[in-house]
Amino acid sequence: MRILLQRVSRSSVTVDEQVVGEVGLGYMLLVGVGEGDTKQKADKLAEKVVHLRLFPDEEGKFDRSLLDVGGGALVVSQFTLYGDARKGRRPSFVQAARPEVAEPLCDYFADRLKGLGVAVVATGRFGAAMRVELCNEGPVTLWLDSDTL
Repeated sequence: MRILLQRVSRSSVTVDEQVVGEVGLGYMLLVGVGEGDTKQKADKLAEKVVHLRLFPDEEGKFDRSLLDVGGGALVVSQFTLYGDARKGRRPSFVQAARPEVAEPLCDYFADRLKGLGVAVVATGRFGAAMRVELCNEGPVTLWLDSDTL
């Protein structure tokens, strides 16, 4: 699994002109599921996400986690995180998991965040054309890959 994590003051996802998910302070999480990904990998990433210390303390140092600040998480499935653009001009997405595998694993990941105590967990709509808006704070952006954790 791959996650592009952005620390936000707010983020939302809209489908057909309707907001389907939104959070205030917290993380915007673009989540890609690859071939061979498992619930164990999702567990590992969920633990990492909730405990990363990316929020500032009184001195401005990254010393607070998502749980410490009571932040939320907006989880949006993003198969293009598995795009391979090394050849030609059109990326290949063959490393991305099929929808019947990816959708339940994305849902499982969001549920794990809830189970680990994240105050608000919102999601996009799997497979839909989504408009994602966010206000990246810092900016703080991290790339997480379950194969390298």
